[in-house]
Amino acid sequence: MYRSRRNFIRSASALAAGAGLVSSLPATVRAAVAASDRINIAAIGINGMGWSDLTSMLKNPGVQCVALCDVDSNVLNKRAAELEKRGMPVKTYSDYRKLLEDKSIDAVIIGTPDHWHCLQMTDACAAGKDVYIEKPVGNSIAECAAMVAAQKRYNRVVQVGQWQRSMQHFKDAIDFVYSGKLGQIRLVKTWAYMGWMKSVPTKPDSTPPPGVDYKAWLGPATTRPFNENRFHFNFRWFWDYAGGLMTDWGVHLLDFALLGMKAQTPVAVMAAGGKFAYPDAAAETPDTLTTVFEFNGFNIQWEQAQGIDDGPYNRDHGIAFIGNNGTLVLNRGGWEVIPEKGRMEAVPLQKASDNGLDLHTTNFAETIRSRNFNNIHTPIQAGALVATVSQMGNIAYRTGKKVYWDNNKNKFTDSDANKLLAAAYHNGYKMP
Repeated sequence: MYRSRRNFIRSASALAAGAGLVSSLPATVRAAVAASDRINIAAIGINGMGWSDLTSMLKNPGVQCVALCDVDSNVLNKRAAELEKRGMPVKTYSDYRKLLEDKSIDAVIIGTPDHWHCLQMTDACAAGKDVYIEKPVGNSIAECAAMVAAQKRYNRVVQVGQWQRSMQHFKDAIDFVYSGKLGQIRLVKTWAYMGWMKSVPTKPDSTPPPGVDYKAWLGPATTRPFNENRFHFNFRWFWDYAGGLMTDWGVHLLDFALLGMKAQTPVAVMAAGGKFAYPDAAAETPDTLTTVFEFNGFNIQWEQAQGIDDGPYNRDHGIAFIGNNGTLVLNRGGWEVIPEKGRMEAVPLQKASDNGLDLHTTNFAETIRSRNFNNIHTPIQAGALVATVSQMGNIAYRTGKKVYWDNNKNKFTDSDANKLLAAAYHNGYKMP
């Protein structure tokens, strides 16, 4: 289905990227694309990034949305109406398993809360769908391993939504790190200082909003009374569903620290922090945290601070490769090299010049058609690695211990830490 007229589609994809939207292509091009190599896509979880991902995906010629799924009918009806206005009527579902039964669907976007990622991705692969999965891939180390195994077993294209890997200036920065010009790198700093993230005020439990299937939203998570603080965006700050800033922003930034150092899992991890900015907030995850990941010959450090914008090197987020000759500082805005005196030349700021999300979804569409798995920019293995490392940081924080990783046994040497390797599944659900 996907191999015919591949060169034409690739050329049309490049044209669409320049034009911005598929609707801006000439009618003859749109008709030709529609007649060949069409990708029918569906989206599960469409309130936030799931909708952004889908909107980006639809800029690619030959990609059309045929179905949406969300447990909040208010969101579902709103998104379906938006697509209807664009001349793209879709089927709607509240149960993703029913959506996966539709054999006309080639690929799915998963933009649900983190605690749903593992089940939905593995089920989608088993149903023969290619998958674009939002980060972090899993809500536990065990889930990450299960997701890697599912991709391998079912031989599906899986792209993780760590779209920085599709941006040219990130690639250029890592190439510079690989050049060796920085000298020995002994420390890599990563950080997210999020001034716009304010306190989550305590609110009483309540009934779910009309149109929300709260039981379906909980899924495998512990059954609790509905609370607005735990719903939609703020689910990130509760251990039942996610891992706070460490797994929200940390996976984006730690990914490049690991990539630049060609590193896998650390030898040991220690972490300290807490709810220092907002001690009375309803959130469970820390608003302030420093984590050190120990590797052989170097360390990677993670810092997070909610309510503050001015982080290291006057940037609110970034990665800094600190070498004997100089430091390369990288973030979504660009990269530069700050030299040690007399040891190397400075490199002025190399600014970002492209749209990472659009390039990432184009890469996914092209890989679906080519079936060349080596071309995917963020394979599930890479997404699982950084999610695993991020979970290690959270486990060190939650146990209050320096924890050591046994790479041969794929577990910690500490029993308390090992209790947090897998997320408990409830309500009749079982981990794949």
